[in-house]
Amino acid sequence: MPSRRPKPTSSDVAAAAGVSRSAVSFAFNNPQRISAATRTRILEAAQQLNYVPSTLGRMLQAGTTNSIGVLLPQRLARVLENPYYSRFLMGAGQVCDQEGYTLLLTPPLQDSVLKAIPYAAVDGFIVCGLEKDRGEVAELDRRGIPFVLIDSDRHEGAPSVEVDDRGGAREVARHLLELGHRRLAVLSIGAERQALARGSYGPLARRLAGIGDALAEVGLSLADVRLAEVPVTRTDGYRAARELMAEGETPTAILALSDVLAYGAVDALQELGVDVPGQVSVTGFDDLAESAWFRPRLTTVRQPIVTKGRIAADFLVSAIRGEDQHPHQTLGTTLIVRDSTAKAA
Repeated sequence: MPSRRPKPTSSDVAAAAGVSRSAVSFAFNNPQRISAATRTRILEAAQQLNYVPSTLGRMLQAGTTNSIGVLLPQRLARVLENPYYSRFLMGAGQVCDQEGYTLLLTPPLQDSVLKAIPYAAVDGFIVCGLEKDRGEVAELDRRGIPFVLIDSDRHEGAPSVEVDDRGGAREVARHLLELGHRRLAVLSIGAERQALARGSYGPLARRLAGIGDALAEVGLSLADVRLAEVPVTRTDGYRAARELMAEGETPTAILALSDVLAYGAVDALQELGVDVPGQVSVTGFDDLAESAWFRPRLTTVRQPIVTKGRIAADFLVSAIRGEDQHPHQTLGTTLIVRDSTAKAA
């Protein structure tokens, strides 16, 4: 096979036009710095050599890429399993379309979010679901990269957007308790009971705290609740629900901290012949589009996911432009009662 011809470089163009490499750069990036005749000679040489300047190189040289990165807490395949992210990215994408930015998904590199940061050629990051003590925020600060925190612990020097996780979880737990449920199980997104004790203010700890608030109103606590820590996939919700129904006293209600986990739990219960909600009630958190037509239609907590993505991108664009005043916004949640919950049997 014939060998592949190397791509022409700016040095090749400079040699062909009889000018310096700097003059070639000026011809494409700062034409006012050279004469019209010199620029014409350089462009003709570039055309003859089929030379195309690197757009990315020009942007990096100018200190901008017109790209926004979304720094993800999980591998890309796992993230794309969760419809939550498609809704969030829809909101961020609306702002990118309006402001002329592209959107770059940046998953962990070798299971490290910190390692992924230097390899993303972006003007700023939307940082999803990270705590400020993991090193990523310090690294972004050190590099001077604008960023916005989403569903994370707050950071004094950065904008952030979150939802009222504690209030939403309190309302859905209260709903189940008002229906007479006392044997509750919680499907948590990788949360630990120790999260509350160590003072974490991430969304999972806030949701657990909200459940604890509701339990305290009837003389119970989180110690009275079975807690399963699972990844956010429908399959893992299914597995966790089967384990809950196979071990010890079975719950009369399963409170999932995401709709995706709730779907998997219902799948498992129906496969086991357990009536939902006649024997076991199930709730979620997010109110994804599927929840309204899922069977039974899912009782859940609605959070404004698209709006959250849009506000995050708005904050980041402002920060990139130097307009950032480090705003923080907490969005409200709403309990949506549908068919998957009923009075305790």
